[in-house]
Amino acid sequence: MKANQIYVNLPVKDVQKTKAFWTQLGFEINEQFSDDKATCVVIKEDSIYVMFLTEEYFMTFSERPVPKGDTTQVLVAIGLNSREEVDQVVNTALQNGASQHEEPQDYGWMYQNSFWDLDGHGWNITFADMSQMPTEF
Repeated sequence: MKANQIYVNLPVKDVQKTKAFWTQLGFEINEQFSDDKATCVVIKEDSIYVMFLTEEYFMTFSERPVPKGDTTQVLVAIGLNSREEVDQVVNTALQNGASQHEEPQDYGWMYQNSFWDLDGHGWNITFADMSQMPTEF
């Protein structure tokens, strides 16, 4: 079985701030799935989306409470096309209210940088040159 789309649903305190944050990082918004309770960020056209839902709206989909900001809810990894794109996204995130998750990691064939977004969700932004991937770790 192979999935043809993925929607990651995450709770946020302020949909409009979240929408502005991700737009500043260079991602598009699917307005068809966005309103005052949710915004749909397009990670990859026609296949990968993140739905940021107000905490109140998010709780209508689950009986579990929304974790507080001092817990790790999820770590999401996004692969980009170059090291430069990785640093551009992370640096823009940091300039717009995010905080550094961990220092950049350079494995030669793979590079990653990361941040905590405005609501504490963890984002690992990566670039990998699979032709340089070692045969053993």
